[in-house]
Amino acid sequence: MPQLKTKNSKLKTMPFGVIILGAGASLRMGRSKLLLSWRGTTVIGHLISQWQELGAAQIAVVLRAGDAALAAELDRLQFPRADRIENPQPERGMFSSVTCAAAWRGWRPEISRWALALGDQPHLQTKTLQQLLDFAAQNPAAICQPEFGGRAGHPVIFPPSAFGELKDSNVATLKEFWKLCSLPRVQCPGADAGVPLDMDTPEDYKRLLDSSA
Repeated sequence: MPQLKTKNSKLKTMPFGVIILGAGASLRMGRSKLLLSWRGTTVIGHLISQWQELGAAQIAVVLRAGDAALAAELDRLQFPRADRIENPQPERGMFSSVTCAAAWRGWRPEISRWALALGDQPHLQTKTLQQLLDFAAQNPAAICQPEFGGRAGHPVIFPPSAFGELKDSNVATLKEFWKLCSLPRVQCPGADAGVPLDMDTPEDYKRLLDSSA
């Protein structure tokens, strides 16, 4: 396992952007996952703060067109409107948000890596994300994912060439993209049992919130 570095020890030469996916309908949850309470703020507030702490050069949130509630929360958090990416067809699934972010022209030119983060994993430990970022710095020509118990998860770190392939991809899912992508995928093993978990139902939310307290 790669040694955990102190914050930004390698990232000063590897500015990274973060994509937070927030255009899902949250049908099984019954309400917006990103607006759920989490550690004194909302899930989206926690995720933004966590990635800011990790030194992200830019954070972008992908949201559904016309999602007034999420837009209002982003306003409350003073999250820049210029860093919001609207997905006009979220019904096409998660990968449509990924391709929207890859094709977006608002990325700062200095960014050399992109972290694709799910909007329903606020339970991931900050040290897990830092370890993944350091691992990606040590594997600059690969797509990097965290791994626990033999299961790879999110966030996924994309180098520039793979991010470019996302922009032009015509497949429907990330799994299909993996089969066609020209770059290798490597896993960063860790001790965070939350890596393969996400927050789909009210029961998931209560369990993960209790375990993170």
